[in-house]
Amino acid sequence: MRIGKDLVAAAATPVVLGILAEGESYGYAILQRITALSGGELEWSDGMLYPLLHRLERLGHVHSEWRQSDSGRPRKHYRLSEQGEAVLAEQRRQWSVVGDVLSKVWPDDRPRLRLALGEV
Repeated sequence: MRIGKDLVAAAATPVVLGILAEGESYGYAILQRITALSGGELEWSDGMLYPLLHRLERLGHVHSEWRQSDSGRPRKHYRLSEQGEAVLAEQRRQWSVVGDVLSKVWPDDRPRLRLALGEV
């Protein structure tokens, strides 16, 4: 399945803020976490993630710091700011409303499917 660009873009900020709420991280690890959380359905590129991280940093939602990795290469680590925590809480409220609406307009079809299959 291919997730549409509009849906991926709409979810990008809350997904990244949610990952950083788990603890600080760096770009490649964030990309890996997104892939793992989605069971491979979402595979973001560097070109999508880094502009978002830079925007979130500019807005004050995340802070960053350069550190040496175990291999000696510098990595930019990102962490959620207090402002970012507030933004994430608001995003969660908004997405909860969207999820509730979708659950009402997309009712669970399993009971009808079970009836059609003669499993009831």
